[in-house]
Amino acid sequence: MSINHPGILYIVATPIGNLADITLRALEILKTVDLIAAEDTRHSKILLQHYDIATKMVALHDYNESEKSKFLLDLLLAGKNIALISDAGTPLISDPGYHLVSTIKEHAIKVVTIPGACALIAALSIAGLPTDKFIFEGFLPVKVAALRARLQELANETRTIVLYESPHRLLNLIAVMLEILGENRCVVLAKELTKTFETVYGGNLIAVQKWLHEDVKRQKGEFVILIKGAEAHQTTDEEAHKILKILLQKCSVKDAAALAAEITGVNKRSLYQKAIELK
Repeated sequence: MSINHPGILYIVATPIGNLADITLRALEILKTVDLIAAEDTRHSKILLQHYDIATKMVALHDYNESEKSKFLLDLLLAGKNIALISDAGTPLISDPGYHLVSTIKEHAIKVVTIPGACALIAALSIAGLPTDKFIFEGFLPVKVAALRARLQELANETRTIVLYESPHRLLNLIAVMLEILGENRCVVLAKELTKTFETVYGGNLIAVQKWLHEDVKRQKGEFVILIKGAEAHQTTDEEAHKILKILLQKCSVKDAAALAAEITGVNKRSLYQKAIELK
């Protein structure tokens, strides 16, 4: 009696625009798996037809992922291999797939990445902003109050911030960013990446807002928005000594110096010497 070994779930990155931006390995996987789970089968059909791939597809999107995950799990347990793709780029990065992958992982089924295009990485590579440290926020909240609150939380973030935004919400986002981050914050807009009309524009928020309003066509397309991080605040010795003086009212010299150093980043030894003087 033969025993089926579980199949493999492949997470396959697909082009974000230019259909040529797909790896040979991705094409081989899409041709040879038993089933492709696609965010939008009509959209993915264009890619598959371009490369003469006849593998059957099933839709897996935000509204049916919970239901389809059980269906796909059963197929994997029966030994079928499945590829997961999104409309563009790497699945799970602001796209469906998390519930499926977490469900599969619970059953110790192998999940394999087939890396490739990703809009946020593509945008970072050409934006001209610091890339040694960055954070990805995906899509920010739609409601204005929640959007303001999140931007307030990000206002002092020193790393480059990367967002996604749809065209019909873009102008509102820029307006709220102006309100919270100020007109001098540097922002880069990257849209239609890898496509014929790929556009990258950067400047302070006032310049970016003006550029968008000058031509309505500039407001169309899927956007990656990159925000330069805030300047790190350097605590002066004077500020550190004020904090130290307050701490000395409640703490020992040693503890006050240690706490002040942790709060301000100023050298602990110099603060200890100052604490002795102040005591």
